[in-house]
Amino acid sequence: MRRDRPSIKGKKAVVMSTQITITLPDEVYQRAERFARLANRDVASVLSDTIELSIPSIRADNSDLESISNLSDEQVLALTELQMEPDQDVRLSELLDRQQAVLLLENERLELQSLMQIYQEGLLRKATALSEAVKRGLIEPLHHSVNHSRSHFRQ
Repeated sequence: MRRDRPSIKGKKAVVMSTQITITLPDEVYQRAERFARLANRDVASVLSDTIELSIPSIRADNSDLESISNLSDEQVLALTELQMEPDQDVRLSELLDRQQAVLLLENERLELQSLMQIYQEGLLRKATALSEAVKRGLIEPLHHSVNHSRSHFRQ
């Protein structure tokens, strides 16, 4: 599937795309179809945009990470303890406090977005490692005790 979008100068920029076939539950397809009719769009573009908006971007330096299922037991266990670097953790907390107090400057907003991306990617990797460790029988399943500390993940 190829889609052309106009650039700022009025020229068309070609966006590379990959065509796939997916199976959707009937109810999901019907919702997409109703939305497409309401928005006067085709179903494929509605689904494509929905997927694009719902999957967070991943930093390029994380794109070559090995799948957790391919890691050794020791590597998986190490990832279950993953935490942010201490300086990133402190700065993230500072920026979140400034955001809540509505004192965040524009350059700090960009820094906060970057640190939140690092935090979210690390949290996802840690959660996936925990799941893999439980599946392999390396650790017991976690129970409902929740730690409400302000500390973020750290390597």
